[in-house]
Amino acid sequence: MLAFEDPAFRNILLGLNANREVNYRPFIPGTKREAALEEDADRFQTRQTTLYMVPPTVRRRAVAVLFIYTYSTTLSESPLTPSSPQHLHVLVTGCAGFVGSHASLRLLEDGHAVTCVDNFSRGNIGAVRVVKNAAAPGRFRFVELDLGNYRAVEEVFDNSNADLVMHFAAVAYVGESVANPVQYYDNITSNTINVIKAMKAASINKLIYSSTCATYGNPDKLPITEQTPTHPINPYGKAKLAAEQVVRDYAASTPQFTAAVLRYFNVYGADPAGRLGEFPRPELRAQGRISGACFDAALGEIPSLTVYGTQFPTPDGTCIRDYIHVTDLVDAHVTVTAHLRNPPALYNVGTGRGYSVKQFVDTCRKVTGVDIAVVEQALPRAGDYAEVFADTSLIRRELNWTARFVDLSEGMATAWKWRKEHPHGY
Repeated sequence: MLAFEDPAFRNILLGLNANREVNYRPFIPGTKREAALEEDADRFQTRQTTLYMVPPTVRRRAVAVLFIYTYSTTLSESPLTPSSPQHLHVLVTGCAGFVGSHASLRLLEDGHAVTCVDNFSRGNIGAVRVVKNAAAPGRFRFVELDLGNYRAVEEVFDNSNADLVMHFAAVAYVGESVANPVQYYDNITSNTINVIKAMKAASINKLIYSSTCATYGNPDKLPITEQTPTHPINPYGKAKLAAEQVVRDYAASTPQFTAAVLRYFNVYGADPAGRLGEFPRPELRAQGRISGACFDAALGEIPSLTVYGTQFPTPDGTCIRDYIHVTDLVDAHVTVTAHLRNPPALYNVGTGRGYSVKQFVDTCRKVTGVDIAVVEQALPRAGDYAEVFADTSLIRRELNWTARFVDLSEGMATAWKWRKEHPHGY
């Protein structure tokens, strides 16, 4: 469910489904029409878009002006067809998000078929449009779907005929998880349970689960290996670790189920061809990745960049992270597809090198050519840890995978290219 007032944005949204019937219906809180919202969320066999118009009196009470449900596919359509029997039909959750959209694009380019699901709570409709436009006929399907609605999830999975699920969908801001922990357990852990249940009902037995280095917390020893003890210090990492355990326990009870869990480090970058990038919604900017904040400052969208935490026990006092380029991360997902197993495989996905926040900012200045103003705040964000970077020897040894973008300047240049060409996003 989305809420937008801008007619231009609405037209862009509906452009994804050009041949659909559009119904405008009044929304009256506290009536049967309100209940109809839930009914429509489950109705996937109707080829229509329903727009709920909210009266001005409600608008003044700061209730959303427009509720939009788009059903970009019907379950009665012909099954998707990969380019060959050796290719897969992959169901991608969170495909409107930063990583999920890049993964969907790569899968299509490799000849796979993709069923793409997202509820747009964090993602961009423009990213889905880019992916859709790159797809060959019969290779791509989009379904707007909230993973918290199990009945709808089961229906979509059961009718997808998918071979494999790549589960990216999740909220992913450490500070927000500290402020709203229940939201994170609900969105990450509970929704992963729904995904597993729906996979079981649909007899889909292959899963790649996107996890995080936040499951490790503050490690006693660096670099981080897959055997490093997991002691997450924020609800985001705890919820991800709990979801991992769901995957493992289900695998233990289901011999035919195979999976891989990828714990990746700090994602940045953009499609080198300039088709996709990262652009969080304005209300989420304060929670977002440092690269986005750097570019906002470079473009004059904000007066300065705020660096949180300057008293960590690191050489320059700022936290150290292993920055993995989004296309390298996607490549790891594609590579591990042929190496799923039971018990599930576990791999760290990073570069094996850490950069401090100050080093990252200096690189951003170099790449953008802008002397970005920086405001330092001694206190860190809630839930932040001092230093993490990966030992990638296991994935290199077992899968022959290594990151290509190991130079931060080169990787950041791809993100800056996209952002300069899309200063206001998609």
